[in-house]
This record gives sequence, structure tokens and C-alpha cells, in this order.
Amino acid sequence: MKVQDFVSILGADFFTGVPDSQLKALCNHLMRIYGVDPKHHLIAANEGNAAALAAGYHLSTGKIPVVYMQNSGEGNIINPVASLLSPDVYGIPMIFVIGWRGEPGVKDEPQHVYQGKVTLRLMEDMDIPCAVVSQDTTKEALEETMSDFRKVLREGRDVAFVIRKGALTEDEAATYGNPYTLLREDAIREIADFTGDDPIVSTTGKASRELFEIREARGEGHGRDFLTVGSMGHASSIALGIALQRPEARVWCIDGDGAALMHMGAMGVIGATGPRNLIHIVLDNQAHETVGGMPTVSGKIRLDEIAKACGYRKVMQAQSKEEIREALTALRETEGPAFLQVHCALGARADLGRPTTSPRENKEAFMRHLETL
Repeated sequence: MKVQDFVSILGADFFTGVPDSQLKALCNHLMRIYGVDPKHHLIAANEGNAAALAAGYHLSTGKIPVVYMQNSGEGNIINPVASLLSPDVYGIPMIFVIGWRGEPGVKDEPQHVYQGKVTLRLMEDMDIPCAVVSQDTTKEALEETMSDFRKVLREGRDVAFVIRKGALTEDEAATYGNPYTLLREDAIREIADFTGDDPIVSTTGKASRELFEIREARGEGHGRDFLTVGSMGHASSIALGIALQRPEARVWCIDGDGAALMHMGAMGVIGATGPRNLIHIVLDNQAHETVGGMPTVSGKIRLDEIAKACGYRKVMQAQSKEEIREALTALRETEGPAFLQVHCALGARADLGRPTTSPRENKEAFMRHLETL
């Protein structure tokens, strides 16, 4: 189905959410039509944030908003769905559009498998009527479903469309960029060169894939690195948990701007806890690159100043390999928690692979490595 037809049938003029590769056609369409326009389209920090934004839109206009997300974001909407949107509370209607990663029978990455199994079940548990959109879903069928859904929405309830792989298509792809030239993979290579046997916790998406391939090319093994293949936004909290229990080890976190923004409260906890052995590095390309390249708000705020206000003892920035080396040297010699924001270009190698070891194997190798420190 053409994404233009899908959006037209929904009949909404306000969209908010977190980008997903399964919804790339929708995300690109919204960016072409609206860009980031507070009146019509906002890219949220996380899915719960998006649901609350959409609730505010409905309260102020009486109209029905759309919240889009990957199915991994269902966990983030459970609280607002149950305690804010529910007909048993305020009865705030909205349309959820959910990319179905890990659909049973469709090959996907390991972090999506269980979420894929429970995607429809979670909607059922939250009492949200749900329709699956496939490649063979017709406009007429979708219009009929939407007609039924409008009756549900008038009752102050929510509805959801779960989007299968390839269900939405677009004629024109959007392009994204930023003014920086440093490749993220080169930045990660500098970090891997510098950290030696220190443990690294790396964030969801291409950063972990690049770190894995750097280790693989060098024949170094992967025990030093915990690859946070799922659970976006929580890598820094995992690193904090390790740093607090292993004070004799210097712990590094390779984070992304989208992930850091998604659960930014973690930075406050890190600063307040004050682990002297934690160095938090945000590779900032101002985009949700792994799921298509839609922009984050990092280009309009100061993550370094936020880290400083949260209580990080040393805060630095870099945008070249030389500046990274200088910053890493300075941060290693200071007491943490320390923070480094690295401004990177948007993009990755076309032949970038995925980890060839399982998450369980990664966990066990990482734990064995921690025991040697």
C-alpha cells in the first residue's frame, strides 16, 4: 500500500513517535510533508513521551492523533495507556501505528524475536483493538477497518495498526545529513584502540555492529564488549551498574544521541551516584540512523551542558580523530563520571554486518572477561 493512501485513510493531522525501519516509508513521508513541525509532527524522545504529547494534542483540539513506533516501544506506552489514556481514567483516544519487528516466521535479529511473539498479545492485554496491515491489504479493506475504528475512538478508546514488513511503500525516499565529517566507525576504532582491556558497554544499533566488526577484523575476541542489541536508551545504566560493582575497573559506555535522549534521566542518576570509574561517550550524529536517519533534537540542545548540570565531573567534546585521542587521554586521567560528546557524520558502510555470536554468548564472554580484571 502506498504510504500516502495509508495516511489519508487515517485522517489525522498530528503525528508523533519514535522512528522505526519497518515504518520508514511513513517516517519519510511525514518528513517530506511536515518536516519537524510542532503543529503537525514531532519526533519524541521515547514512545511514552509520544503518547503524552498526543494526549495533550487531543485535550487541546478534540481531534485524534497518531503515535508511531517500533513494537519494542510498546513497553514504554504501557504506563500512559493504562493510567492516562484508558477509558477507566481519562478516556483519551489515539491511533497507534506499530512496526512489527520479529514477526513469527519472519527472520529478524535476536532482540526482536520475543517482542515479535507478544506484539499482538500486548495490544490485547491493553484492550486496544488491533488490525494487521500486510502487503496485500487493500485501500478498501483499510477504509472499512478505519470506519470500525472510528466508532471505538468515539468511545474514548485507542486503536492500533500493526505494520508487517514491506506493507507500506513510498515513491521517493527522504535524505538526511549533518555538517560533520567524522565517521562513527572511525570514532569507535579510536576508542577501541585507547581502552585496551577495559570493559565497554555499547548502545543499540550500528554502533555495536561496528564495534563487533572492528574486534573481528583485529582477531581480538569480543569479551571486552557488552553489545546492547536491544533495550534502547539503557546502555549507560548497564554501564553504571557494572561500574558500581567493579570499582577497580574503568568502564566505558559508547552511547548514541537518540539513545541518550530516550532515557535521559539516566544521566542524572549517573551524575548523582558519582562513579569515579565511568566514562560516558555519546556518538552524536543528530539522527536515529539505524532506523532510517530521521533527526533527533540533539542538534538543538547541549548534551554536554546537560551532563555538566547532572554532575559529571569532566565534560568534553570532539569532532575529529585527533580531538578524540586528546579527550580520551584527559578523561582517563580525571575522576569520573566523565562525559564526551563526539560529533559524527551520518552514514555507515553499505556492507556493515551484524554480530555473528548470540546475545547469550556475548553475555557469557563479557562476564568471564570482567572476572579477569
